[in-house]
Amino acid sequence: MKAIRIYVLSVGLVLCGLCGRAQDHMYSQFFNSPIYLNPALTGQFEGDFRMNMAYRNQWSSVPGSLSYITGSADWNIPRFGGGVGLMFTRSNEGTAYYVRNNFAGTYSYSVGSDDFVLSFGLQAGIGNRTIDKNKLVFGDQIDPQLGYVPGSQSAADLSQFGNKYYFDAGAGVNLVVGNFMAGSALQHINGPDQSFTGSPAKLPMRATAHLSYRLDLNPYDNIDESEKSFVIPSVVYYKQASSSSMSVGMQYKRRSVNAGVWYRSGSTTGPSAFVVSFIFDIFINRDGGEKLRFGISHDAPSSKLNYGNTSGTTEGTLGYETTFPSRDAYHKFEGSRRCYDFY
Repeated sequence: MKAIRIYVLSVGLVLCGLCGRAQDHMYSQFFNSPIYLNPALTGQFEGDFRMNMAYRNQWSSVPGSLSYITGSADWNIPRFGGGVGLMFTRSNEGTAYYVRNNFAGTYSYSVGSDDFVLSFGLQAGIGNRTIDKNKLVFGDQIDPQLGYVPGSQSAADLSQFGNKYYFDAGAGVNLVVGNFMAGSALQHINGPDQSFTGSPAKLPMRATAHLSYRLDLNPYDNIDESEKSFVIPSVVYYKQASSSSMSVGMQYKRRSVNAGVWYRSGSTTGPSAFVVSFIFDIFINRDGGEKLRFGISHDAPSSKLNYGNTSGTTEGTLGYETTFPSRDAYHKFEGSRRCYDFY
């Protein structure tokens, strides 16, 4: 009977995922996957070329994989203070290997002065969702006494299940004024149809808003900014269909070390959680602007789906940034602070 309950629950979760409206995953280290957070952050960094990768393993002790990975590469174009980029995202959810892939190009353009920078971003790409039909279990494959019978065939018509491709688009804006940064983004603005069966199943629009403040703990010390200490409180709000979530917390940043604590509200998207993160910048060539960033964070659920049932969620991030030897020394906004100062 226990085996039957497990399989029935698995089938229910799969069918809910297929019939319901899928929700995008969110990273606790949102600042280490900047293009995923907001396409307006494309090209917004000190060097010429940047690569970022984030991996999230959610609730590792829950049956069925819940893993997510995002990789991106972007180029800074100083002449207009923006850039171009490429991003790949993959999610793997459940025992039926429900997989979503997305490959997109991003573009940003900045306007402003030495006092502020306003950036606009666009994103366009192709999405794909698949499911392993052989992993689905239906009621006529479950014996009342023996439970699931391996190798048994279901009378269900599975011909409709397979691959689904769709066009996906997004846009964002980001503003930096002094020690404040605020931005917002909209994803899936074209409402792509991701149905397997032909019945409309539009991916709901995802809205993101983020706000950060940079507090200098050494405002009167005549030292280089790289030697100072900062506290950076941030708020990130997500909204997609009827689901919403908010992350509130702060980072302590000193030299090449960044430590953060966060609280994420659960709402209808899942359990709330406390998050601890540590980021380390390893400068390979400080004079040449080349550096490697490594980050690690862990989420501990604080609601009914507790830590003992899930083992929490772990994220790892890796970033690389470099400056080309032939770089043009031109800077469009000489005296203004930029978004990369906040993470």
